[in-house]
Amino acid sequence: MPVFHRFPTSQGKKIGLTTLLTGLVSLSILLTLTILLVASYQSKKKSLIDTTLTLNYSSASKMSQMIDSLFLSMRSSLRYSATVLIDHPSRTQQEAIEHLEILRKSGNYFNSLTVVDETGTVRSVSPPSLGTVGQKLTTREAQYALALKKPYISSPYISKKYKRLLLFMSEPIFDKDGQYRGFVGGTIYLQDHNILNMIIGNPEIDTSGSSYSIVGSNGQLLFHPDKQQIGQNIQFNPVVRKLLAGNNGYDRMLSINGDHLLAGYAQVPANGWGVIVTSPMELVYNELHSQVRMMLLYLLPPSLFLLLVVIQLAHKLARPFVHLADLMSKMGSERVELPPDKHHWNREADLLTKAFRTAAKKIKEKTDRLTHEATTDVLTGLANRRSVEEILQTWTKEKKNFSILLLDIDHFKHVNDTFGHPVGDEVLKQFAEIMKSCVRKSDICGRFGGEEFIALLRSASSTEALSVAEKIRTQMESSTNPTGQPITVSVGIVSSPLHRDSATQLIELADQALYQAKESGRNKVVIANEKGC
Repeated sequence: MPVFHRFPTSQGKKIGLTTLLTGLVSLSILLTLTILLVASYQSKKKSLIDTTLTLNYSSASKMSQMIDSLFLSMRSSLRYSATVLIDHPSRTQQEAIEHLEILRKSGNYFNSLTVVDETGTVRSVSPPSLGTVGQKLTTREAQYALALKKPYISSPYISKKYKRLLLFMSEPIFDKDGQYRGFVGGTIYLQDHNILNMIIGNPEIDTSGSSYSIVGSNGQLLFHPDKQQIGQNIQFNPVVRKLLAGNNGYDRMLSINGDHLLAGYAQVPANGWGVIVTSPMELVYNELHSQVRMMLLYLLPPSLFLLLVVIQLAHKLARPFVHLADLMSKMGSERVELPPDKHHWNREADLLTKAFRTAAKKIKEKTDRLTHEATTDVLTGLANRRSVEEILQTWTKEKKNFSILLLDIDHFKHVNDTFGHPVGDEVLKQFAEIMKSCVRKSDICGRFGGEEFIALLRSASSTEALSVAEKIRTQMESSTNPTGQPITVSVGIVSSPLHRDSATQLIELADQALYQAKESGRNKVVIANEKGC
């Protein structure tokens, strides 16, 4: 029988095995909940922001198309009146006025209509109560339209006579010999009753918290939920500057009051106006907080129940160790026979090991899943933009030789508009498969945003990259796709370190090359030169 000697022990406070196990499991549960909440919070935040920006841009685009169609209809009605008036030169002034009255009341496009001859004299006007027949033009906008001899639409301006915010449109009148005979013009009171005001004159905040504003071509606020802000010039706002430059898209912006907004914006081609649809960032955070509270509501009860079960198991697991500790305390002073192995003790230890192994496996699975979701594009299965940019930064820092293909599906908006977004998604997935089939396993394929894709070709020269790009382009063009119509792709190529050794500069050059491919007719591959395209 072996003899054990008593070992000296310190007299400090000891932590019991039950307390230790309970604490460790509680910490594991707490860390798991924290990881889940933080990862979910960040993922939901990005998703909500991206979704809100995309929806706002879609709303702005639809509103801009509606306004554009409306102004085209207005111009068409003026053009028709000009044709009628010149085709019937024998019309009396009363007949001309009646025609204008019919046009004004039936279309409800304009608040007033005027026919002016080539000398600048008003010949007919509707409504007749304006009393300007026989008078010379006085407003700068009308005089400019007379001298221009072309279709004209003014910027919004305040009428000196009526103190109203107006918009003036005109259509020239030419006789059968091509001689200029004046114009027919229409005036729109932006804050009075007409079709334009009915459509956009009362922008309100919808149930989701989003609202829209209309900006004139000079940066002046024409319509806004807060009517006191109408007339302010906000041309220095970054989003408004993009609008005035002819760009459409979405971005974050600050309101006049300094609030953070998520904005989608689109220009109206017919008149240079801009539509901005905004949602407060506060709505995103409110939604996030609501989801976090909901997650806690669902996770806390099972977590507390699990903790209670673990405490009971810890007590059971600790019993054989307590018994062994009692035996150890007697060793050295008396002979003690070691107890035989107890089946229940081994089984509990085994169960505890399996429990931790299972918990670790679950944590790893959740972490791997979250990592996969954070680095992969959900639709195509390719690397997402963040993942590609991280790889690109690593390669440039390590000074690797590689080439970049920046690819964009031509006329993809037409695909979505014509066949619907589900078909558009199928086209994106098909293109992703074509990309993967045309590159090596060591290369990286990613979705850079929307219909734009990127490929990082390791140790590939510009010539080799061109071959891969042409293979992708021709295969996409010749493949049968869900639309049943040929779909092409434009590609920009840049190589490192031939062109640049900065990740940002490389992307900019590739984007310039892609832009050149688009501008030169699409369905082309363009290699950036060393100084840029």
